[in-house]
Amino acid sequence: MRWDNLFDDLESQLEGGLRADEADLLVEEERLRLARLSLRERLSALVHEGAAVRLLLVSGQTADLTPATLGRDWISGELATVGAARHHAIVPFTALQGVALTRAQVSNSIVPSARAATAEGEGLSARLGLGYVLRDLCRRRSAVTVSFTAGGTAHGTVDRVGRDHLDLAVHDAGIPRRESSVSYYRVIPLTVVEMVRTG
Repeated sequence: MRWDNLFDDLESQLEGGLRADEADLLVEEERLRLARLSLRERLSALVHEGAAVRLLLVSGQTADLTPATLGRDWISGELATVGAARHHAIVPFTALQGVALTRAQVSNSIVPSARAATAEGEGLSARLGLGYVLRDLCRRRSAVTVSFTAGGTAHGTVDRVGRDHLDLAVHDAGIPRRESSVSYYRVIPLTVVEMVRTG
């Protein structure tokens, strides 16, 4: 009888040790998974959530944005504004100082299943850089307001987009771009663009 108790005790100790090793392995795997997460992957999970996130910009400003599209190095969506005016904004990742999230958004942004589902459904936009999106605005002849990382803004129409810069025909807001309405042309390095707002 005592031998049976001894073997039962040894068996339970072995099972307990195996469970502890398995739990340690799971904890280490989760640490490694989180270590591989990029900011882009975390934002990707929030795009499909439909809730606004507060972007903390390098200029010290904040922008409440409901994310709609995520590119290789930018995020875009609708800005939360007061009144009837709706503004769409494009924010390069380089202009982010951080993102202020709710507790639920933090949890949703690190859930593996949400990350995998959004990565599969992103398609082409995930590979498009900031230059591509700005070229689209150029083709559409959309009036934009460009905010700069050092502060300040310029309003106008994007005339062309190079590899690392854009040309903005600066004119007053609410006026269509015509040669007579252009005050001057501003060549803007993409590295100083904090936000491009349309609407």
